[in-house]
Amino acid sequence: MTSARTAASTRWAGIPADRRRDERRDMLVRAAFRLFGDEGEGALTVRAVCRGAELHTRYFYENFADTGELLAAVYDEQAAALGEVLARALDEAGAGPEARTRAGIRAVLRFISDDPRRGRVLFVEARGNEVLAARRRAAQTALLDGLVAMSRADGPPLPVVIAATMFTGAMTELAQQWADGRLGRDLDAVVDSAVAFSLALHAANADQLR
Repeated sequence: MTSARTAASTRWAGIPADRRRDERRDMLVRAAFRLFGDEGEGALTVRAVCRGAELHTRYFYENFADTGELLAAVYDEQAAALGEVLARALDEAGAGPEARTRAGIRAVLRFISDDPRRGRVLFVEARGNEVLAARRRAAQTALLDGLVAMSRADGPPLPVVIAATMFTGAMTELAQQWADGRLGRDLDAVVDSAVAFSLALHAANADQLR
């Protein structure tokens, strides 16, 4: 017991209190991501997270009220990472609608492929977990609002809102099915099909606005 306390004291020696707390929080979030991503919601307990992070349970409650709050932090971290990847892909794609659509869809699916645990957190498990479901709804709403805002400054007509709503829902479902492995593993084929359908929807919407 004494040696454990000594090791813990040495571990944080010389580090300011705020930074110690931030580092412990990051360790807990990373441990929760591994547990939830590999084994699902049932594996996410306070003891298991603290064991994975190699921290005493008191540090858990220093940062989180419960595992739901921790899971929200895991989701937010992965959503922010996806947002950065998506923004970078769109910046590099240029202004053309086909190029931007292709870059956006590929970025999302590639992000999931690079680490399947991301898909589990952001899309698959979100369907049955209240914390994740609420965050997913908020993310979809933000995406929808962004798409609608890019249409017209004087207020988008109904077809634009409907098309943006359908695209947002379709992208979420596409990501879920890709994360579940239901679409195979040929990323290029999936992206090509998704882009074709997206452009067809865009063309149909443009026809209605003429």
